[in-house]
Amino acid sequence: MYLPPSFRQDDLAELHRQVAACRLATVVNLGPDGLQASHLPLLLMPEEGEFGTLYGHFARANPHWRALAGGETLVICNGPDAYVSPSWYPAKAEHGKVVPTWNYIAVHAYGQAEVFDDAERLLALVSRLSERHEAGRAQPWAVSEAPRDYLAGMLRAIVGFALPIERLEGKWKLGQNRSAADQRGVHEGLNASPDARDRELAARMSSPN
Repeated sequence: MYLPPSFRQDDLAELHRQVAACRLATVVNLGPDGLQASHLPLLLMPEEGEFGTLYGHFARANPHWRALAGGETLVICNGPDAYVSPSWYPAKAEHGKVVPTWNYIAVHAYGQAEVFDDAERLLALVSRLSERHEAGRAQPWAVSEAPRDYLAGMLRAIVGFALPIERLEGKWKLGQNRSAADQRGVHEGLNASPDARDRELAARMSSPN
């Protein structure tokens, strides 16, 4: 990932928060037939290893999981993003030398994945993933509610993986390279947008002075 110093995020706790908040990650590998990408919900265990460990699972019928062995895996966790209009910059009125851009937050995690299909380990994984995404519901569903024989069949149909993170890169492209006045203009423009995604990105910007 292209990382100009002004956009680089090195705070591990902040990187972990963004990875944990990512609802659907993109997992990328180079396989025998070229690049492969799958979109998967993942579970971060921040206490495992220097940078944490990611867990997830593929459908066994998805050939992508076979490409994990023996090569590096890239996991992309995107945060909020938004179009930035030149009309939000006070600099536009001053000299007109402004162009549109796109601001965003993204984290890339790299490592060597371990594949597993042990039923007990898979059950623990899918149980934790379900607990995470069912949390906050009035009547949260639990894996234990599924019939045992049905669940056993479902577990045979998936393959799990663990990815100890060896390298973690974060990019917070939030206009830090612009003047304080331009940053205020972007913050105000995004915050006034009817699009909730724009307002979410505004909330992640440091309050300009």
